Amino acid sequence: MLMPTKILVPTDFSEHSDKALRQAFDIAKQYKAMVYVLHVVHEKMGDRIDDYGLTYPAYVKDIETKMIEAARTQLQKQIDKFPQAKEVEVVSDVVIGNASEAILEEETKKGIDLIVIASLGRTGLAKYLIGSVARNVLKGSKCHVLLTK
Repeated sequence: MLMPTKILVPTDFSEHSDKALRQAFDIAKQYKAMVYVLHVVHEKMGDRIDDYGLTYPAYVKDIETKMIEAARTQLQKQIDKFPQAKEVEVVSDVVIGNASEAILEEETKKGIDLIVIASLGRTGLAKYLIGSVARNVLKGSKCHVLLTK
């Protein structure tokens, strides 16, 4: 039987991610597990600029820094919506990169034994992109994955 000690919850700040986070907090409370909440800012802006042979100006780094800071603030607001968060140990982080790759890297780095991820994300085109993230995480994960609706 699975008795998780480290749970990873990737979030895109959608209602679907809220459901995954709620589920993870409930599981963490039951098993006294630690919850890692991760938001991935999609890919580095510098990579896009390099594609066009342009130099990497300093203002791009400033924009990336502001994006990370804004995401950290939003991440804390999302966590604060759940009273269960005060009853378990929660660590949050924001990284830049490919979402599924970053999630799988966190799994390995942190020794995660359960990933709780929304099967869908935001509406519109992003919904299908997030769906592919969940699918890639499910395929590449070495630990248990709980998909939520």
